[in-house]
Amino acid sequence: MKSFNLPITLTWLRIVVIPVLVALYYLPTDWMGEHLRDDIATIFFIAAAVTDWLDGWLARRWNQTSNFGAFLDPVADKLMVCTALLVLLNLQRVDSFIVLIIIGREITVSALREWMASVGARDNVAVHWLGKFKTTAQMIAIPCLLFHQTVYNIDLGMVGEALIIVAAILTLWSMVYYLRKAWPQLHA
Repeated sequence: MKSFNLPITLTWLRIVVIPVLVALYYLPTDWMGEHLRDDIATIFFIAAAVTDWLDGWLARRWNQTSNFGAFLDPVADKLMVCTALLVLLNLQRVDSFIVLIIIGREITVSALREWMASVGARDNVAVHWLGKFKTTAQMIAIPCLLFHQTVYNIDLGMVGEALIIVAAILTLWSMVYYLRKAWPQLHA
């Protein structure tokens, strides 16, 4: 099967991590303690974030890009980020307004891209550097918030809180950017 390759397998592994992450926070922690739970969740999230970069790099390098991979990769990313944000919301490590901004933007921009593709103008809302910075801020903030401990006198929980605010600002900014790029098509 042509669409089954290592990059797509890595993307599927990211999706498999989602129920593991949820289980870590919803199963009893008596046997492992909260710190070990947070350590394991952080490792899983970082591994998933690395595979996000790696699968795209490998697909381009090995010329194994596919329409299915182009569809599955952002879905896996959004599911992973949204799941982690909901877990963090339940732990009260992130504000509900921040979660609403980030998840709302993901839904809005995904729907906008789908609609723009249906009218043949998907390139108008192609990935922009703002979206990449937003993703980078999220992918650093979320593990800091999951880990939520102090390392070498650096409170990673506070670092995560600051970065998730930066990510929310970049989230709004990038959403406005994509909506402005699509504006001419919205009036057609």
